[in-house]
Amino acid sequence: MGPDPSRARSKIARAGIPFAIPDGPDLPERIGSVLRVIYLIFNEGYGATQGSAQIRTDLCEEALFLARLMVQLCPGEGEPAGLLALILLSHARRAARQGTDGGTDGGTDGAKDGVYVPLSEQDRGLWDRAQITEGQSVLEAALAQGRVGPYQIQASVNALHCEAQTARATDWAQIAALYRLLARMDPGPVVRLNLAVALSRSDGPDLALACLDELAGDLEQYQPFHAARADVLRRQGQAGAARAAYDRALELTGTDTERRFLEARRLGLEQGL
Repeated sequence: MGPDPSRARSKIARAGIPFAIPDGPDLPERIGSVLRVIYLIFNEGYGATQGSAQIRTDLCEEALFLARLMVQLCPGEGEPAGLLALILLSHARRAARQGTDGGTDGGTDGAKDGVYVPLSEQDRGLWDRAQITEGQSVLEAALAQGRVGPYQIQASVNALHCEAQTARATDWAQIAALYRLLARMDPGPVVRLNLAVALSRSDGPDLALACLDELAGDLEQYQPFHAARADVLRRQGQAGAARAAYDRALELTGTDTERRFLEARRLGLEQGL
C-alpha cells in the first residue's frame, strides 16, 4: 500500500507550505529542499543525537513515508528515488544496530543492551532482507535514468554494505571510489570524513589519518569525527592519542547507547584490546 495523500496534505497544511508542485526552473530547487528535510528527519531517527535510544523508529518511518510520497509525486526524477533507496537500505539494518544488556538474548547474538553496535560487528541475519531487496530495486531503476546525484551515490554505498555477506567481504575500495565521486559533487567536511573512514579500510590508517587531520578545524564540534579518529588511532597503535580522541567524542555524545559503546572502546585501550 502506498502513502496516504490525505495524510501528507494535512501535514503540509499544518506547516503552512503551499500545496503545489512547481513547474520549470523552480522544480529542482523545491525538490532538493524537500529531500534535504526528509533526509534530516531520517538521520535524527536513525542516529538520534539525544536521549537513551539509538534509534527513533517513529522518525525513520515518517521519513520513509515521505520519501515514498516524493517518488510518487516526482516520477522520472532520480534523486527522490535515490533518497528512498538510501532510507530503505539503511533502515533495513535497524534491528542489528543496538543490542541487549547483559549476556546473550537469542536475537542479538550476544550484543550488549543499550549499546550501539557498529556495522562491522552487526549480526547480518537480523537485517531486513525484503527491505534490502526493495532498496536495491529502487536504486537500480534510479541509476538507469543516467542522472546520478548525491542520494543515489549514498544509496550505492549502502547497497555495497548490504551485499557483503560479512564485514570482511565489504568492497571498501569501491566505497572509497563512490565517496570520491560524492566529494566532487559535495566537498563538505562530513562527506570528506566518510571518505577518510572508507580509506582507513581500503588503504590503511596512515592515509586516513592524514585526511582526518585536514578536517580537524571544520569538525571540532562533530562527535563522529572524534570517534572515527579514535578508531583509526587505535588501529595504528597510538593508544594515548586514541584515548584523547575517545574522551573528546564522549564529551560530545548525547545518546546513552553511543556513550556506552565509546566507553567500552576506551576501556579496551586500557586493557590492551
